[in-house]
Amino acid sequence: MATETGVGGAGAGETLPSVGDAELDGLVRQWMAWDKTEATRGVLKQLVLDKNVDEIRSRLSQRMAFGTAGLRSRMGMGFSQMNDLTILQTAQGFLRYLQKTFPDLQKTGLVIGYDSRHNSQRFAQLTAGIFLHAEVPVFLFSKICPTPYVPYSVLHLGCSAGVMVTASHNPKEDNGYKVYWNNGSQITSPHDKGIASSIDANLEPWPTSWDVSICEQSPLCQDPMDRITKAYYQDIQNYCCHRENNQKTSVKFTYTAMHGVGYQFEVQAFQAFSLPSVIPVEEQIIPDPEFPTVKFPNPEEGKSALDLSMQTAEKHGSSVILANDPDADRLAVAEKQNGSWKVFTGNELGALLGWWAWKCWRQKNPDKDAKDVWMIASTVSSKILRAIAIKESFNFEETLTGFKWMGNKADELMKKGQTVLLAFEEAIGFMYGTNVLDKDGISASVVMAEMTCWLASQNISLTQQLGRIFETYGYHTSENSYYICHDPPTITKMFERMRNWDGKTGQYPSSCGPYKIKHIRDLTAGYDNSKPDNKPVLPTSKASQMITFSFENGCVATLRTSGTEPKIKYYTEMCLPPGTGGSPESVAAELHAMVETMVKELLQPEVNGLIARSG
Repeated sequence: MATETGVGGAGAGETLPSVGDAELDGLVRQWMAWDKTEATRGVLKQLVLDKNVDEIRSRLSQRMAFGTAGLRSRMGMGFSQMNDLTILQTAQGFLRYLQKTFPDLQKTGLVIGYDSRHNSQRFAQLTAGIFLHAEVPVFLFSKICPTPYVPYSVLHLGCSAGVMVTASHNPKEDNGYKVYWNNGSQITSPHDKGIASSIDANLEPWPTSWDVSICEQSPLCQDPMDRITKAYYQDIQNYCCHRENNQKTSVKFTYTAMHGVGYQFEVQAFQAFSLPSVIPVEEQIIPDPEFPTVKFPNPEEGKSALDLSMQTAEKHGSSVILANDPDADRLAVAEKQNGSWKVFTGNELGALLGWWAWKCWRQKNPDKDAKDVWMIASTVSSKILRAIAIKESFNFEETLTGFKWMGNKADELMKKGQTVLLAFEEAIGFMYGTNVLDKDGISASVVMAEMTCWLASQNISLTQQLGRIFETYGYHTSENSYYICHDPPTITKMFERMRNWDGKTGQYPSSCGPYKIKHIRDLTAGYDNSKPDNKPVLPTSKASQMITFSFENGCVATLRTSGTEPKIKYYTEMCLPPGTGGSPESVAAELHAMVETMVKELLQPEVNGLIARSG
């Protein structure tokens, strides 16, 4: 019921009662004046009528932060969540930034793709409409597509930028807005800050911003699906090295799309390599934003996410499982060995793909010097590629975590005439070759399939080949996991404790239990005592937490926060060099003991109320 102290401007003839807080009343008035979506308007109306001040404040008093990963958040009403209004605001700001940066934007245009999550197509259309009304050409995919299609399209079509609407493997309640630059890689600073400022300067919807009918009417809006599909599958055939063997293989592959977009694109990839058709996990190949058969739609979770895949494989006598995450940019692999399933870690897959990429390059270039050949991995990933590079005399580069760094590093090297064979991160992300300057689960899966078939023709399994790689380049064992923490101040307190050990300002721990620490690198504080000037080589940022401990026994352990999820992740690795004695089992046991000590002393899960990884 309307009152004299109500909140005006809430719509035609509509007045909402005050919530008793002038600042919140102003935010409610602003939201109701700008938002035209009845569902989200209705949520706010009910919160106001219920006088749910805390919920209103949490949704309206702070905005989603736009960063190098773009946006990722829960879908719902409010400036802090993904919804029609916040997408409009983001697109308006992004448009203005691109107009300022690229004078030829009206010639080059923008690529927009989307996954099968709730609202993804709607968010893509809202973005397209804003650019089209500004007379900017838009290549809007007419159907769901894998994330790698967007960075590939940016390069193939010569666009100034790209947007992929996806939350990748996040829970079903989330969505995201991933931005690519004109080099086909994810944005890095200072573009993230420039876009964020531009969004803040363009919050009020423009008169035409809600009109998406232009997507159907404007000649500037094109569907690139057929053109890109043809080109993409033509290009990935450059990675096919054993077509004749592929055609006659007896290996059976089981495939799951994890309720996402991948199946139809995986089928075409196998056809491009002349591989036999995959055996689909029927319950998971149809895109479904509810992800009904998995607790988390993330194949990185291992066996807990692959139960149906294993059942399907058992039923059909299949020995290898390939799994993409819902937007098909990640790849998980499992192999049946001696009656049980081994799910390979991202580091193990990186070792296999690194070995294969080098083998295939050398096969094509038997007499060529490898001085211009490179592989790349993130700093929290296994150092196995470095070991291969040293022995085989090619180059290895380490970057910060995330493909925004690896993709841009690859672009930088390519512009110098260098060849990049592989980039990978331990979180099952692989960039095989440089057709796509981001992780690509489609190309990685078909290359992995060809590798498996070739090994099978030599009576070698993936597991056996991994062992051979370790025998040649050193046994690299890792133990990685995470804890969940929904309270940012707790996370800050944990890391500040490590920087001020025993209450002494600026002092880091010298040991963890019985294990002596040799060097510490803190990329948040800009400190690395392994360097003469104590300054790290890798870029630093106070926006996230990341500390690496190098122990005297050779173990390297990194603790960091996730940029897209409420997780504190840890990554550890030890290496047993070839020919040095000792056993892999003893190294793995020592590493496990160190991880338990590190978790207990540095993370303190009980003290800090951390939630352990399930499964």
